[in-house]
Amino acid sequence: MPKEHVDTRNLQVHGIPEQHDSLQPTSDNVTLVVTQAFGPGGDNLAGYSDVKFNGYPAVTLLLRTPDGREGLVHLSPIHGDKRKTGFTDIAPGTRCELLCPVTKRPLDKLGPVDDGSGATYYALYLTPKLSKGHAVAVTDLWDHFHSRIVDDEAVISYWAQTHAL
Repeated sequence: MPKEHVDTRNLQVHGIPEQHDSLQPTSDNVTLVVTQAFGPGGDNLAGYSDVKFNGYPAVTLLLRTPDGREGLVHLSPIHGDKRKTGFTDIAPGTRCELLCPVTKRPLDKLGPVDDGSGATYYALYLTPKLSKGHAVAVTDLWDHFHSRIVDDEAVISYWAQTHAL
């Protein structure tokens, strides 16, 4: 029996048939895929490059390290999937400046991560309206896997972990 597929604006919730060691599914039958991610100027960063993960366009950010190095990093759009490519020669725990690759503007700050790491959340908006109530919250510490998906002011990534479709 095929797994259920729900497409709400720019989130796809469905099963992904391929298995990867780095893919941490939120449950046996729910996987969240970000298909749109807007920077602070309204530019869609999903599909900015030709990089894909499991056939889905990567979300691309411009990263700047404290020593002044910078480059594009392509993140898997599959929530919980730690894969990334591009500018990845960065020591774990390095605080990076997160920028839009189109405008070079810093991503909008959302607030601190409450895990004691000192990391800060930044917004990748889920709609062109650029609402903090509809965003993927990514952190500024390299290899600190604490992103959250917020939709209608609710943490949907938490909901997906606790509910089966």
